Amino acid sequence: MASPPDQPTPPDLTTPIDKLPGVGSKRAHALAALGLTNLGKLVAHLPMRHEFQAGEAKIAELTPGQIVSTRGDITATRPVFIGRLPRFEAVLMDGTGRLDLVWFNQNFLRDKIHPGARVRVQGELKRRGAKLQLANPRWEPLGDDEPASRRERLRPVYPASERIKSWEIEQTIAGVLDAATAQIEEHLPEPFRRERNLPTLAEAYRMMHRPESEEEVAAAHRRLAFDELLMLQLGVFLKRAHLRGSLRAPALRHSAEIDQRIRARFPFALTSAQDKVVADIVRDLTTSVPANRLIQGDVGSGKTVVALYAMLLAVASEHQAALMAPTEILAEQHHANIARALGGSKVRVALLTGAVTGPERESVLARLARGEIDIIVGTHALLTETVAFHSLAVAVIDEQHRFGVHQRATLRVKGGTALRAVSDQSRAHGSESRTTKSRATGSRAAPEPEPSTPHVLVMTATPIPRTLGITLFGDLDISTIDALPPGRTPIETRVVTPDQRADAYAFLRERLDAGEQAYIVVPTIDDGGTALRAVNPNESAPGSESHTTEYPGSESRATGNLTNVRALMKELEAGPLAGKRIAALHGRLKRQTREHVMERFRAGRIDALVATTVIEVGVDVPNATVMLVEHADRFGLAQLHQLRGRVGRGAAKSHCILIGEPATPNALERLAVLADSADGFVIAEKDLEIRGPGELFGSRQSGASPLRVADLMRDRELLAMARRDAREWIERSPALARPEERTLLRRLLKAYGETLGLGDVG
Repeated sequence: MASPPDQPTPPDLTTPIDKLPGVGSKRAHALAALGLTNLGKLVAHLPMRHEFQAGEAKIAELTPGQIVSTRGDITATRPVFIGRLPRFEAVLMDGTGRLDLVWFNQNFLRDKIHPGARVRVQGELKRRGAKLQLANPRWEPLGDDEPASRRERLRPVYPASERIKSWEIEQTIAGVLDAATAQIEEHLPEPFRRERNLPTLAEAYRMMHRPESEEEVAAAHRRLAFDELLMLQLGVFLKRAHLRGSLRAPALRHSAEIDQRIRARFPFALTSAQDKVVADIVRDLTTSVPANRLIQGDVGSGKTVVALYAMLLAVASEHQAALMAPTEILAEQHHANIARALGGSKVRVALLTGAVTGPERESVLARLARGEIDIIVGTHALLTETVAFHSLAVAVIDEQHRFGVHQRATLRVKGGTALRAVSDQSRAHGSESRTTKSRATGSRAAPEPEPSTPHVLVMTATPIPRTLGITLFGDLDISTIDALPPGRTPIETRVVTPDQRADAYAFLRERLDAGEQAYIVVPTIDDGGTALRAVNPNESAPGSESHTTEYPGSESRATGNLTNVRALMKELEAGPLAGKRIAALHGRLKRQTREHVMERFRAGRIDALVATTVIEVGVDVPNATVMLVEHADRFGLAQLHQLRGRVGRGAAKSHCILIGEPATPNALERLAVLADSADGFVIAEKDLEIRGPGELFGSRQSGASPLRVADLMRDRELLAMARRDAREWIERSPALARPEERTLLRRLLKAYGETLGLGDVG
C-alpha cells in the first residue's frame, strides 16, 4: 500500500514570515521591515482602528440615500475654485455606470488622485439631477489583485507602510489567523477570567482581527488592555516583593539627640510638609527592609534638605551616603550646598563626576573604598565599576525621570558587592575596620557592617500625575512635599510672540537697571546645534545639552535659525543689554569655568546668565527675578515649569517670559496652561492629558516602553482593577513560581523585564 503524500507541517507561532502559506518573498520582506518576522509577531500586529465597510456593489446596483461602497477607475479630475468653497471633483467608472465624486476644501487631493487610478470609495449616495454623487467620500487606492468584499463588515485598519498596504496585511493575517489562535496559550485562570468577564486571549485576538460586531472589538480591547496593565502591575509588585523579601539594608539608628544634631545643621526650621516626609524616611531607614521611596515636590519645596537629613542619618550610624545627579552642574551645586551646610562638622564630603580626573579621582576612589568619605556627590560616574564603597547605606537619586530602574539597581548593588571586595582586600592587608567616632553625633563606632543593599531615595521636582505614578513608579513608596517654604513670591508668567521680543528684552533691561538679575534660556549652544535641529528636531545637535528634549507639537520651522547661546550673547551685548554684565553657562564649559560663573552670578557680579537647560534644576539665586525662555514652544511643560522655578526665590516680584510661536494647537495649549497655573501637580496632569502617556513613558523612565493597547487616561478603571488584582496575586504567590504561572511569568519578563529591571527577580 502506498504511503500517503507528505502533508505540509502546520505553522506555529515561531514560523518565519516567509514560510507562511501564501506569503511571497516580496510581501515577506515588506512585513519584516515592520518587525513582523514570524507568525506570532504578525498576529500581535493589531489594527489601529476598525471601519464600517458597506458591502461593495457595482455602480449600476447602488441605491441613493444609503451608505454605499464601490470601486472603479478614475477617468477624469479637476479642481474647482468657483464660489466661496474650493472643491476637487473626479469621475469614477466601473463598466456598469458613472459615479461623480466631490471633495470640498480638499484640493490637495489633486496630487493624490489622478486619471487611471483604481480606488474604492464609500459614502452616502445622493442623486444630483440625472447623476449619482458621493460628497466627501472615504477613499483608498487599490492594488490590481485586492479582492472585493460583497458583505457589510467591520474592517480592521492596520499600521502599514509604502511597501505594504493595510489590506495586504489584513489578507495575510486572515489566511493564518485560525492556525495562530489555536496555538495561543492562555495565562489567566478560567475562574479569574469569568469573574472579570474577560474572553480568552485567543478569542481576543480573533475578535480584533476578524470582529463580528463593535461589541466584539470592545471586548477584545478590554482583555488586551487589561493584560498590558496587569503585566505591568505584576512586575511592579513582583519587584517590590523581591526587594522587601530577599534583600536587607542597614537598619539606621535614630534618636532625639541624632534628630537635634541633624536639624542644627540647617539654617532654617523645616516646614510641616518636610517634617511629614522626614517621618516617612525615618520609618523606612530604621528597619532592615530596603527603602525604595520617591520624594516628589514642586519646584523649590525643599526636597534636597529632606534628602540631606537621610544622608546624615546614615553618617550617624557609621555608614556612607551617595547623591547622584543627572548633570555635572547640578552635582557641583549639590556638593557646594552640602559642603556649606556641613562646614565645621566632621562629616567628610566629596565630589565625583566625569570632570574629576587623574590623581584627584584616584584619591577620591581610594578614600571612598576605605570609608574615609561619608557623603559622595556625583553623576553617572558613581555607577562605574571602579567605584567601590566601604559601607553604602543610603543612595539618593535626584531628578528620577532622568534615570531608570537600571541605574537604581546598579546603585543598590554597590552596597553589597563593593563592600565584599573592599573587606576581602582589607583582610588581605591586615587592616582594621573603622573605629572613628560618628562624624554627625559623636557616638561610638558601629562594628564592621555586613554586605547589604542600601536604602534608595529618589527625588523629582517634576510632579508625577497619580495615574502615571502608580503605573511607572509603583515599586516606589511615594512621599509628597505639598507646600512651599515661607517667603516664596508668586511668579507672573507671560507668553509672548516673536514680534514682541523687543518689548520683552526692554522689560528685562528695566529689572537689571533696578539691581535685579535674570536668566535667559535658549535651546542650543551654537550654530552647530542650530543647523541640525532645523532639519530634524528629534535629534540632539552636536554639543547640545544631552537632556534637551523636543516634544510633539514643537515642530521645527524650516525658515529661521534657533537662537543659540553664542549668537544671543553677541546680540545682547551690542543691543538691548549693552553695558550689562552678561555670561554664558552650558554643559560644554569646563568644571572650573562653570563653578566660577555660578559663583560670580550668586555674588551679583553677573547681571544676566545666558544658558541652556543646565540651569533647569538646583540653581538658587534669590536676586534673580526674571526667567526669559527663547523658543519656549520647543520645551516640555514640566521642563518650562522647572525653569520658571529658578526665580521667585527672594522677596522681589518675579517674572517668567516665554517667547514662542506654537506651530500646533497642543503646543499653544501647553504654554497657556503654564501661564494660567503655578501648581506643578496641575501642570503635570495637564501635561499627561495633552501629550498622552507615550511621551511621558519615554522621558520619565529610561527604557520604559509605551503601552500599545491600554490608554492611561481612558482605561483608569482597568488600571485600578489590574493594580488590585496584581497586589493580591503577588501576596498569594510572591515569586510567580507555581507551575500554572509559568506562562504568565515568561510573558511578564518578556514584556516588562527590562523596563522594570526584573533580571534579578526572574
